[in-house]
Amino acid sequence: MAAGTIKRPLADEYDAYYAQYINLVPDGDVLQHLGRQIEETVRLLGSLSDRDGDFRYAEGKWSIKEVIGHVADTERIFVYRALCFARGEPAGLPSFDENEYVRRAKFASRRLPDLIAELRAVRGSTLEFFAGLDAEESERRGRANNKPYSVRAIAYIITGHERHHAKGLTQRYLPGLGKR
Repeated sequence: MAAGTIKRPLADEYDAYYAQYINLVPDGDVLQHLGRQIEETVRLLGSLSDRDGDFRYAEGKWSIKEVIGHVADTERIFVYRALCFARGEPAGLPSFDENEYVRRAKFASRRLPDLIAELRAVRGSTLEFFAGLDAEESERRGRANNKPYSVRAIAYIITGHERHHAKGLTQRYLPGLGKR
């Protein structure tokens, strides 16, 4: 796909809930944003110790490791949805409960550098997938959790979702680490 050909989705290409993520994506080539922001996130997390990865800024909140695992899991799920829709899958796809996924994933038993490496690998696959689509494929639509999505909306949702969590790490988690 030529750079810049994944156009910003229209409001009818995604559930209104996801506007909060799509609105976080700046203008420009969404694939370039995806590539740059993973490097920014890796730099943000790169100086943290494995012990830091277990930090929660409040009781009942996810740890840093759980946030990273959640972002990777969610990206995988959304890319699968995009794949299905790009290939013309007529069946609706199921929802997922992100809290149950995090609870069952046992991210605390994993090393922080391994989770960061996994997130980077997932993003590499995401970039290759979206880069391989043509304009027609990126505009195809489908349903998941009984909600409409276009393939291109998913690219924006993934981008905004990571941006949302990177902001949370910067504003809530990292300042709290300094107070321990």
